[in-house]
Amino acid sequence: MLLNDSFGSAPLARQAVQDLGASRIREVANAGMGNPDVLAFWFGEPDEVTPEFIREAASLALSRGDTFYTQNFGIPALREAIAAYSTGLHQPLGADRVAVTSSGVSALMLLAQLIVNPGDRVVAVTPLWPNLLEIPRILGGHVEQVSLQLRSADSGHPAVWELDLQRLLDALTPGTKALFINSPNNPTGWVITAAQQQILLAHCRKHGIWILSDDVYERLVYPDPDTVAEAAPASAHEAATAQQSEPVVNRDRRRAATTRALPCAPSFLDIADAQDRLVSANSFSKTWLMTGWRLGWVIAPAAVMPDLGKLLEYNTSCAPGFVQQAGIVALEQGEEVLGHTLLRYRAARDFLFDSLNAAPLREAGLVVPRPLGAMYLFFGVTGEHDTLGLCKRLVSKAGLGLAPGSAFGPQGEGYIRWCFANSIDRLAAGVERLNGFFAEGGFTDKN
Repeated sequence: MLLNDSFGSAPLARQAVQDLGASRIREVANAGMGNPDVLAFWFGEPDEVTPEFIREAASLALSRGDTFYTQNFGIPALREAIAAYSTGLHQPLGADRVAVTSSGVSALMLLAQLIVNPGDRVVAVTPLWPNLLEIPRILGGHVEQVSLQLRSADSGHPAVWELDLQRLLDALTPGTKALFINSPNNPTGWVITAAQQQILLAHCRKHGIWILSDDVYERLVYPDPDTVAEAAPASAHEAATAQQSEPVVNRDRRRAATTRALPCAPSFLDIADAQDRLVSANSFSKTWLMTGWRLGWVIAPAAVMPDLGKLLEYNTSCAPGFVQQAGIVALEQGEEVLGHTLLRYRAARDFLFDSLNAAPLREAGLVVPRPLGAMYLFFGVTGEHDTLGLCKRLVSKAGLGLAPGSAFGPQGEGYIRWCFANSIDRLAAGVERLNGFFAEGGFTDKN
């Protein structure tokens, strides 16, 4: 007799895991992956391979026999390179506050494990990548969501996602363990302002609330003259606090004086003290076209690094040495790659934005905000309340793979995410299929 037979039921995972929502992005992708006739834009992945000089660094490391375990925190050379890179963008940072991780999502999980207890209350700004929403739930935490608001287009200005700062502050009550925030945001492309960060940091300091900042897209920003992320504060409270903070122009001059002239989104790392309850997760995936390499890093206060080392050991032990060697080269020689990527993505964003705003799609009820960062266009479909079903129909009837907005929390329902990290030719083919889907009544035909 099998041991579990005595209990009269099949073996089950613990309840918190059973209660997790399966990825709806994967659910759509599974309906079309492997089909060469499907144009897939469902994942956050570029259509270009990792640059050759980065691949060569890994190949050389492998040829030298770099196949052994490394230090839990990463090889010293990579930690130093990350510290120098972050210092060039933000404030001086020592390598002792840096840990290398096996992917950005691993960085997020490790940081959540570091600060979230079962029963803890976590506040997340949504819509948000589903992995980051589910991670605290895996640990037994409770997640309260504060949704971004869509400001409608007016006076020639496009629609744009905005943060209701006061609503977020009201949600960050005493006893809240952590704020989870991703800016530039996946899926909306929203970018937090420096003034908003000042207020949030001061509020979290006052109440002892951790900030877990997902900074994976910090280099993918497209500041527009009319809608730059450093726009005027949105409230009297924000304006009053902003006057007491470092002027944006001073911070920009400080950044411009560094060796990195390409843009970077406002960051809590610009303003936080080394002792603040701030942890930052980052990744090589988006900035240097390295999604399949599974390499990331975290920045944390020195006081928690010994405990973070324990978690690294008990999760993945270490990242592969030859992958870390590629990371060093990406950091030290990759700005030209980023410059190329930003030019491509801005052109792709503008093309897709204009295409989805054109008739007949506009007349079909599409609402298309312009993203200020990241690599996604998150557009609304008027009257649609089942984007999972709609995206599955797009796969089966139009051969077009997009991500349902409901994957990013209930506030995302009615929207669809399209990754624009692709060539304009490929995007144009996708738009043509979407137009054909509409022409054939696909938005109204639920079968």
